[in-house]
Amino acid sequence: MPKKKRPADKHLPKGLKILYEDKDVIVVDKPAGLLTVATKTNKTQNACCFLTDYIRKGYSKSRNRIFTVHRLDQWTSGVLVFAKSEEIKLRLQDNWKETEKKYLAVVHGRLPKKEAIITSYLAENKAFVVYSTSDPKKGKLAQTAYKVLKETPKFSLLEITLLTGRKNQIRVHFADKGHPVVGDRKYGKPADKFRRLALHSKSISFKHPVTGRQLTLQSEPPDYFRFLLSGCSD
Repeated sequence: MPKKKRPADKHLPKGLKILYEDKDVIVVDKPAGLLTVATKTNKTQNACCFLTDYIRKGYSKSRNRIFTVHRLDQWTSGVLVFAKSEEIKLRLQDNWKETEKKYLAVVHGRLPKKEAIITSYLAENKAFVVYSTSDPKKGKLAQTAYKVLKETPKFSLLEITLLTGRKNQIRVHFADKGHPVVGDRKYGKPADKFRRLALHSKSISFKHPVTGRQLTLQSEPPDYFRFLLSGCSD
């Protein structure tokens, strides 16, 4: 039988789905286009605010709130973890290196190596553009493991495991290789006609900060990926 929709779900926007929830953590499937947290120009239309409304169940005076454990870019979809207290947030972040994070990406072209680890040091300039450097004094170590799952004449579908978690890491590393993520306006091809970034947080596996139980949450890739790989986008 399909799961009954809870009354509090009315506080969630279309496309934002809860994958797991208990008294300490809440894990969601974020749609592409939704911000993780507020920005200067968008204070309320983001996952953090929506989930705060959700756990308050419409009661504006409630002290319940959501704490951001990590972030996904606005146009990256998939699994996203939040905490229900600052203590739990800090526990999760303290063990974030042990958290396994897998992504799916569709990139331009075919990679010569079908499985490898990309390593560089990532730095950010004054224009907030992240770039690779070989100088460890200028950037932070970033390692991205990938495996090619499928190839078409124009694109490759990759499964990516983040060995480190730097800002824009996946996008910069594959742009460096000459195979930028499809739809990447910041690091991709200038003539890229695709509006949506083809990057998806496939799964996250971590130990529960209270119970110690291993949790693995997964999200199915959006139809957009199948569209790209079907040849319909040619």
